[in-house]
Amino acid sequence: MLIRKPADIRYSEITPKDIYLNRRSFLAGLPAAFLGARALTAGTKLPNVTKGKFSTDEKINSFQDVSTYNNYYEFGTDKGEPANYAKNFKTSPWTVSVEGLCAKPRKFSLEEILALAPLEERIYRHRCVERWSIVVPWVGYSLSTLLSQVEPTAKASYVAFETFYDRKQMPHAAALQFPYVEGLRIDEAMHPLALLTVGMYGETLPPQDGAPVRMILPWKYGYKSIKSIVKIKLVGSMPPTSWNIAAANEYGFYSNVNPKVDHPRWSQAQERRLGEFRMRPTVIFNGYGDQVASLYNGMDLKKYY
Repeated sequence: MLIRKPADIRYSEITPKDIYLNRRSFLAGLPAAFLGARALTAGTKLPNVTKGKFSTDEKINSFQDVSTYNNYYEFGTDKGEPANYAKNFKTSPWTVSVEGLCAKPRKFSLEEILALAPLEERIYRHRCVERWSIVVPWVGYSLSTLLSQVEPTAKASYVAFETFYDRKQMPHAAALQFPYVEGLRIDEAMHPLALLTVGMYGETLPPQDGAPVRMILPWKYGYKSIKSIVKIKLVGSMPPTSWNIAAANEYGFYSNVNPKVDHPRWSQAQERRLGEFRMRPTVIFNGYGDQVASLYNGMDLKKYY
């Protein structure tokens, strides 16, 4: 090892004091791809996030609300269990395989996903089938950006998703067949509102909220927004979905928010915002009808629920 004395070091080789003192600010501005796994731990601030144009101006729920009241059956069926049981969930390293009916199938590391496109913060309304709703500042970019990288073929009519499952890390998984699977029609998946999500509240996702990468589909009931994705497959026919497998009479493939289509055990005409007591009217497509209603022109939305 070469050891140099102070007298041997030229002044031009010394890091200026102002740069040295601001090294943390410099690192915070680097893309996640340059920071490696250290930047991908839960609760890490995501750099260079811009405001998305699809955001609502409704009051945002607190981080405490959203991170402690969760549906994530791999980590328990009670709303408070995922925040407790997912604490040690390992999300690094992580890859997402994108395959099937496409010209360029490949695996993306999480670092590659984060570096693929500018990250946007989109404040979305989120409606769960149990009649509660939240407003969250999610961070990500449109799923179409990722899918375009693999060049779907003309035969690709649907997109199937699969979540991570490991019984050793998820000993409290119950009630469903795992791994959890979901699906979209390809025009739904390519819609700009379909958000490939890597964070919330400006930070990386907590494990109980679907770390490290999930979907957010604001015009559909919450269970369509699959968490902790490891596989995306372009397919030619309608793929199976976990809740439809479990109870087809209660959970349809499309699962669009619709106040006129009741759940067999309760009305969907009203909802309660998390943290509030009053009920409010449910809005068709969760209020995103201007953007997505054209996807379903001519469809019987009661039949195709």
